[in-house]
Amino acid sequence: MHVQMVLFDGFDPLDVIAPYEVLYAGGIAAAGAVSVELVSAEGAREVVSGTGGLALRATAALDPSRAGLIVVPGASGRVGEPGDVPDQDASDEGWRQDEFIPVLLGRTLNTELPALLKAAMDNPEVTVSTVCGGSLVLAMAGLLEGRRATTHHTGLDMLDATGVHVVQARVVDDGDLVTGAGVTSGLDLGLYLLEREVGPRIAHAVEELFAHERRGTVWRDHGPVPAGF
Repeated sequence: MHVQMVLFDGFDPLDVIAPYEVLYAGGIAAAGAVSVELVSAEGAREVVSGTGGLALRATAALDPSRAGLIVVPGASGRVGEPGDVPDQDASDEGWRQDEFIPVLLGRTLNTELPALLKAAMDNPEVTVSTVCGGSLVLAMAGLLEGRRATTHHTGLDMLDATGVHVVQARVVDDGDLVTGAGVTSGLDLGLYLLEREVGPRIAHAVEELFAHERRGTVWRDHGPVPAGF
């Protein structure tokens, strides 16, 4: 299983590094059955996060035709309101370290990322996964209408406004879409993806290695509908 971790200007480092380390460790535990790389819509480049100018290097362009997983992080910056989204003609203005998170997420709409993610979601051999505000990147691009998903608790209303069926769970499995809630949910998300795609013994081994136990129940559209809640 190959995993493409997406970077964009202003990304949140922990949204990337947490699942990256979990999935990379899973590849070691599974004797190479999992491989992970950092990608961007533009190809190989240094990508600056929204946290203190910390940068990571994307080594390749996001390839929506490649089977496996694609993980989309959220952004790191000031907490803003849903209306703090840039106009479509602001693509050449760059960005600042102190910008609102919704603005940073909105800037992805002016890149090739939405088109690449749409192609990935149309590919039956790809599962798209998100951490924190990563689900808002997809939602703002019109890719999650009618789907079940979660995000950071401050963005749930914004997610709901785009036509998403919001589920307040730490990890939500909607088939070929798996979303994580707040920033540290990237650890839980990575462990769940290992369990789902490779097996529980591998996921348990990595869980023990990282001394981290997943929290909560992964929501799936399975079983009877709860009554009286």
